[in-house]
Amino acid sequence: MRQPLRYPWLDFDVDDIVAPAIAVRVDVTETKAEVSQHWHRKGQLVFALSGGVTCRVPSGLWMVPPHCGVWVPSRMQHSNIATANARIFFVYIEPGAAALPDRCCTLSISPLLRELIIELSDCAPVDARCAFLGSVLLAELPDMPLQQLHLPFSSEPRLKRIAESLANDPADRSTLAEWGKRVALSESSLARLVVKETGLSFGRWRQQLHLIVAIRELASGATVQRVSGDLGYESVTAFITMFKKALGKPPAQYLSSIARNGGSAFVA
Repeated sequence: MRQPLRYPWLDFDVDDIVAPAIAVRVDVTETKAEVSQHWHRKGQLVFALSGGVTCRVPSGLWMVPPHCGVWVPSRMQHSNIATANARIFFVYIEPGAAALPDRCCTLSISPLLRELIIELSDCAPVDARCAFLGSVLLAELPDMPLQQLHLPFSSEPRLKRIAESLANDPADRSTLAEWGKRVALSESSLARLVVKETGLSFGRWRQQLHLIVAIRELASGATVQRVSGDLGYESVTAFITMFKKALGKPPAQYLSSIARNGGSAFVA
């Protein structure tokens, strides 16, 4: 069961603060937590120090594994789901304060940026120290490598229905033909529509969803056995084979390399 994500303030609106960059730390308790759909005047970097966060925007689903961040541009509608026991930071950036993309993207977070974000969350926006930390962060952030761990969504009603169903139940192993019947399309027509709208085949698109869910759950401490079962794989070996083929390493090595290299273990 998901609980609302609780912020450390009650009467504080980040959009009312004019500082170029401010950071807020949120510690999640034993259960998953969610921030429902909303938007900010400022741009937002969602950074996971531990655990994982899934960020949903109109165009897709973005994964925030440990030591990575997802950039959400100013005024973009989005929602966040954090794993149990996650430690996450929200960095709010004034529009135009840094040369960041006008689209959602996943960024590697270097050890230097990680420490800047942590320190920035511990000081008040009006402090001179906060202004200095923010200026260094904004100079470094645009140089971070872009990563590719996201699931493209489509506003096309039939694909939106499929995407929402699979996001809610990633273990659903229905075939393309079965999905076609549900949305009144032939198998071949649905296959063409998925490629047209997402740039991926249906099988590749669903695999990408499984990777996002798997990394989120593994980052929160779930076992490989549990995750493979929750995703509907017939065996742990089949799941590990899929994971290694897609990302170049088995799950345990992949997660340890993220922690060791500051989020730079992704395969595009």
